[in-house]
Amino acid sequence: MPIKIHGPARAICTKRVTLVLEEKQVPYELVLKNCDTLEARRHPDFLKLQPWGKVPVLEDDGVFIFESRAICKYIAKKYAAQGSKLVPDDADLVGYGLFEQACSIENNYFNDPAENLAYEVYFKSHLGRGAADDARVQELATKLDKALAVYDTILGRQKYLAGDEISLADLFHLPYGNLVRTLGYKETFEKYPNVEKWFAELAARESWVKISSAA
Repeated sequence: MPIKIHGPARAICTKRVTLVLEEKQVPYELVLKNCDTLEARRHPDFLKLQPWGKVPVLEDDGVFIFESRAICKYIAKKYAAQGSKLVPDDADLVGYGLFEQACSIENNYFNDPAENLAYEVYFKSHLGRGAADDARVQELATKLDKALAVYDTILGRQKYLAGDEISLADLFHLPYGNLVRTLGYKETFEKYPNVEKWFAELAARESWVKISSAA
């Protein structure tokens, strides 16, 4: 029975999960009937799966997990023996520590400005919540720039955020990173050569090309 992902392919956090499923070569199907609209996600039946009414939710033979990064770690551990190796071996304590450090960097320093820039510049108007707050946009753009400046230093010492092997921590950047680049912030990446080289390599991966073209 293939894994089921409750969430539309176009959703940013669904992309994060399907990207990892493609990397791990795991069959899956998208379930849309209960979560394709905001109204559907507020229905009591969906709130039983995700109490905040967000997507995606993983369903795997009676197991339900929400939060995209948690889902990705579950997939990477369950299917450790196939596809790309995206998490360290259990016995590699140093590798695990560096991996979790890299995941924390993405969540705390990159995701906040990238996600909120996307909201202000794109999602806010599409959701009928008014125009972008220019001061807020500038604040977030500056925050993203400062984060990528530090990234450039890290990536000048090693190929990926957790070391010299790609991990989930790197892949987690693709959905929002790609979006903010298309929204006018490509030059913010390009001004940092190590960042641009790293991100361009990630964006060229077969898994990302596939889910980007399908969404």
